[in-house]
Parts: sequence; C-alpha cells; structure tokens
Amino acid sequence: MQHLDPDRLVLLALSEETEEPGESGHLSQCDVCRHDLDALRTVADLGVASHDLRDLPPPPERIWQGIEAGIAGPPRPVPSTAPAGALGSPSRSGRSRRRWLVPVLAAAAAAVLAVAGTVLADRFAHGGSAERVTARATLSPLPTVPAAAGGSVRVLSDGEMRIDVRNLPLTTGYHEVWLIDPDDQTKMVAIGNLSDKPDAVLPVPPGIDMNQYRLVDVSDEPHDGNSAHSGHSLLRGTLTS
Repeated sequence: MQHLDPDRLVLLALSEETEEPGESGHLSQCDVCRHDLDALRTVADLGVASHDLRDLPPPPERIWQGIEAGIAGPPRPVPSTAPAGALGSPSRSGRSRRRWLVPVLAAAAAAVLAVAGTVLADRFAHGGSAERVTARATLSPLPTVPAAAGGSVRVLSDGEMRIDVRNLPLTTGYHEVWLIDPDDQTKMVAIGNLSDKPDAVLPVPPGIDMNQYRLVDVSDEPHDGNSAHSGHSLLRGTLTS
C-alpha cells in the first residue's frame, strides 16, 4: 500500500489543509499513516497547549542538540543485492517513514515540553501561578459530519474556555459553541462564536454550573437573527475534571 507523504501528514496534523476524499479513505485503512498522523497531532496539541504562554525563555541548548542529532543521522545504505522494486515495498517504505518521523516527533515534543517546563519553573520561582485546567473534553463528530472533524476543550480556573477545532464543514453562516445539560438538552447556554482560526478563547458565563452543563456542542448556525440553537450540531464532547 502506498503511504501518504510525510509532509502532507504534517499539514493535516497542523490543520493547515483538510483531508481530501482519497486521503480520508486511505487513513481509515492504513494503520501506519493513521498512527503517524495521530503522533503528529499529539505534538501539535502540545504546541497549542503552550501557545498562550508569553515571554518564553529560550529552550536549553541540549534541546537543540537533541533535535540536530535526531534529524541529521546519515541514511542507511540499501544493500546492492536488494531485489528490484524493494524500495517501493510497503514494509521498507514504512520503516523509512518511521526513521524520518520518530526522531522529529521526539525532538519536537521534547522542545515543547522543555519550554513549557522552563516557563512553569520560572513562574513558580517568581511567585506567579500557572493556569489550572478544571475540566476538559474531546470533541467528536456527529454521524452526519466527516470523520476528520474534531477538537478539544479546556476549561480554565480563570473562567475561560479554550477550544481547538479542526476540519469543520464549511458553513454559509457561522459556528457557535454551546454548553448543554445532557440530562435535559432543552437547557443550553451559548458561549460564543468561532472565527476562521482553529482555536478560540471564550468566556464562560458567571454562575454556570459546569457539573450540570457539561456537554460541549459546536453547531452550524445560519444568519437568520434567531438566537436559538439551529438543531444542526457538528461536534460534541462531555467535560470531565
């Protein structure tokens, strides 16, 4: 099976581009590409989790040394006795991909974690306090929504909700975020609208009981002047502490 190009997987993981129909079908069948895409998205999520940190100090020199060592290794020669077409075989291609992806993923994740850890240590030393996540949720697509769509939510102790989404279907209206009581879904509160960016920070209305309104919903809303939920939900996830 021919694998997707690693550079293409990076763009998909960063939500820079959306999956084409052929790619969605390939990812549903290819364990190698799906595993690599999930790993890249994990690194991208680590970056998103630390993107709001300000005045970042430079990461330790050992991080850059690790990155250079991970990506600068010489290619392993192919034996001259290899049969014709061996380079194109799925197994050889898969091993080659992993030699390319694994050190890059490890180095990138290490860099993100090291920078974040340095910032947290610096804040602690100077008496500052880091943001505390009080609840989080994984947003999954509803059955009528492409499987590539998804996202994540973090509720912070300062009353903000940070939401990251990817591959939402195009809309002629706008995407809106709701908090819903899963035990009585007629009870819901609109939190705010999403822009064309993959992430947003929305304020949680004061006094909202997050133990009751624990279902996060992303809907497709028309520009009809009606503030009620359209009934067209795209993503949903349940908040857990």
